[in-house]
Amino acid sequence: MMDNLRTAANGPVLKIVLALIILTFLVTGLTGYLSSEGGNYAAKVNGQTISRAQLEQVFQQDKMSLQERLGDQFSALLSNEQEVRALKHQSLDSIINTVLLEQYANKLGLSASDEQVKEEIRKQPYFQIDDGKFDNAKYLQVLTNAGINPDNYAEQIRQDLITRQLRAILMNTEIALPTEIKQLAELSLQERTARLATLELKSIEAQQSVTEQELKNYYNMNSKHFTVPEKVKVSYIKMDAADELKNVTVTDADIEKYYKNNLSKYTQSERKKYSLIQLASEAEAKSVLDELKKGADFSKLAGEKSTDKYSAQQGGALGWMEESSLPDEIKSAHLTEKGQLSGVIKLSNGYAVFRLDDIKPQVVKPLAEERSAIEKTVKQEKAIDAFYALQRKVSEAASNDNESLTAAEQAAGYKAVTTDWFDRDHVPAEINFSEVVQAIFFGNLVDDKTPSGTNSDVISVDGDRAFIIRVDDVKPESILPFEEAKTEVTELVKRQKAEKQLQVDGEKLLAALKEGKGEQALKTAGIQFGEPTVMTRKTSPVTDVVFTLPHPKDGKPVYGLAHDGIGNAVLIQLDKVIPGSISEEQIKQEMMREQYMISNTMFESLISNLRDNAEIKLGQIE
Repeated sequence: MMDNLRTAANGPVLKIVLALIILTFLVTGLTGYLSSEGGNYAAKVNGQTISRAQLEQVFQQDKMSLQERLGDQFSALLSNEQEVRALKHQSLDSIINTVLLEQYANKLGLSASDEQVKEEIRKQPYFQIDDGKFDNAKYLQVLTNAGINPDNYAEQIRQDLITRQLRAILMNTEIALPTEIKQLAELSLQERTARLATLELKSIEAQQSVTEQELKNYYNMNSKHFTVPEKVKVSYIKMDAADELKNVTVTDADIEKYYKNNLSKYTQSERKKYSLIQLASEAEAKSVLDELKKGADFSKLAGEKSTDKYSAQQGGALGWMEESSLPDEIKSAHLTEKGQLSGVIKLSNGYAVFRLDDIKPQVVKPLAEERSAIEKTVKQEKAIDAFYALQRKVSEAASNDNESLTAAEQAAGYKAVTTDWFDRDHVPAEINFSEVVQAIFFGNLVDDKTPSGTNSDVISVDGDRAFIIRVDDVKPESILPFEEAKTEVTELVKRQKAEKQLQVDGEKLLAALKEGKGEQALKTAGIQFGEPTVMTRKTSPVTDVVFTLPHPKDGKPVYGLAHDGIGNAVLIQLDKVIPGSISEEQIKQEMMREQYMISNTMFESLISNLRDNAEIKLGQIE
């Protein structure tokens, strides 16, 4: 159809986010909270709960990051339920992996101290001023611009340090020795000086003679190779949505109607921001609630008393949520006013007090802002409707008059196209679609090697083109007669004889070279070795053989025989092997590269193994 209908919504990434400065911030390592009995959780990993609220918070972070990268195209992604669902599952996978790594690191006793975290942050060049010194003001400014809480960033750095420790453990058990790296590098960098002499297949093929009987014998034994495929002539009517677009008009009333009927697309639902204090017992929760009612600072109490250490680091903040994604625990609190506190809410792993921190009201984009986009959408929809109406009209005409395409032509308003002969491997470009080919050669349009005399149903292609097909004539599959195949058979027989002769001649010349009689043998064959060529390892038949030959000794060359990619025989005279050399600095670089590859492979294997052996129970994600 028209370009707009043929172009997918997802386009190239428009921006590079701050993740190039700071690792993409995901709320990782969160312990289970906001989970209730009856499976009201996102997942459980070895008994550790990942709550729906935790998933929603990570999901919102992921959406924000994706919006930064996609810009205006983000709304197209959000309109695709399947894409949104996949993104949420991806968010859950990231949390599961993090929890598994945390659990494994705890088993190994790995940790990172506060001082190590601080030192790592000080080393980041993004937080340093011109003289290379850490600048706290710049540090806070960068984090603020990225919308990242310093405590959360510090925790991310802590996790990164622990992850590095895991990588180091894996590398130390699998690392390759410098001597091995050197040997492999020197072997791969080795060069060989050789001279080549080529016996051309074509020249030997030209010398071959064949008899009539040889040709007939070959033809009889290989007649199936000279099969002429089934051929057809067809007539077809093509319908294209792009043609309908030219005749479509859109009125102001059309635009206003679409806007009203699809108002949800232009509406940002009300969002609310919540905070949490989680306690181990109901009594503790009631005590905290009493303090809050007396005016105690919510953030301070969350930092001091909440058993969920990660939300506590943010003063209990859970972030912004829409009503449709609220966990049942928060819904049950019935918070409607800014600053309102909940009662004590029972959780599966404790008790909680929630607070509604802020409310962002529903926002509806005005029609004026969306008019141009709506006009384009309505025009496309009208074109599609007209396209499908045309299909129904032409299909009905083709069905009612199944003896020809005359009625269908009248319904379409234009004549059918008639092709020349073609087979299934050489279909005319305009109808070369799998659906059309299937209907012509494997449907009911051909009956017992003759046209069935019926019109096809509407054959839809790519959603924006459609065809009505009629087979006019058929040439059944057949064997090409000997006289018609004789030229091709002659070439094949000559080539076959030439290949056998080439192998014999090549091996004779190789034997003569090894016996020291090669000069005269090559002269008799009319070939000679070319100039010396320095060869490196490449994936070609000749160089593969060159690098398998033994090293020359006492200045005597070594000979070999190879075949190139076009069937020629190539004699090889290996004169010299030049060992590869690698500097100490290059060895270090190769070691680092090898370490990195091993680390990545082992780390991915670790995560895969942890997942395979973990008890992961999925709960309610949507």
